[in-house]
Amino acid sequence: MKHFLVVVDMQKDFVDGSLGSSEAQSIVSSAAEKIRNFDGKIFVTLDTHSADYLSTSEGKKLPVEHCIKGSDGWELDNDISSALSQKDYTAVEKPIFGSLILPELIRKEAENDDFTVELMGLCTDICVISNALILKANFPDADISVDSKCCAGVTPALHEAALSTMKSCQINVM
Repeated sequence: MKHFLVVVDMQKDFVDGSLGSSEAQSIVSSAAEKIRNFDGKIFVTLDTHSADYLSTSEGKKLPVEHCIKGSDGWELDNDISSALSQKDYTAVEKPIFGSLILPELIRKEAENDDFTVELMGLCTDICVISNALILKANFPDADISVDSKCCAGVTPALHEAALSTMKSCQINVM
């Protein structure tokens, strides 16, 4: 049995940058600890936008520049980056909430073996839930879980709502 960890968008702009929050900052330590203790393959998603972000559909609905490729805010949080420095991981850039490439990378890495996928990161109610649902749709019989203590939402209420929705979709919430 193979085990995969998906670290969702633990980037500076979501932790303490342009879209950061105290809730996001509060999970960094536990997220870094989970990474250090994880025995398996890790995938790290990176929300990735270009300089024309504000003219995109997302930018018109969320007019806050963030995660512009190459900017400091696009980089991983320092504690997360440090935890990953001794790990085998694959970075996955994504232009919107969920990655359609991630399931293919996991399928290739699984090599037809059974596997589990655990997700954590930011934001529970946007990118974590999007990736969890994409993975569940691609791997309906796989054990897909999310660590609620290593996730933060845009607000605590939205975090809880996303966890409830994931439970309804047969994603294990720990």
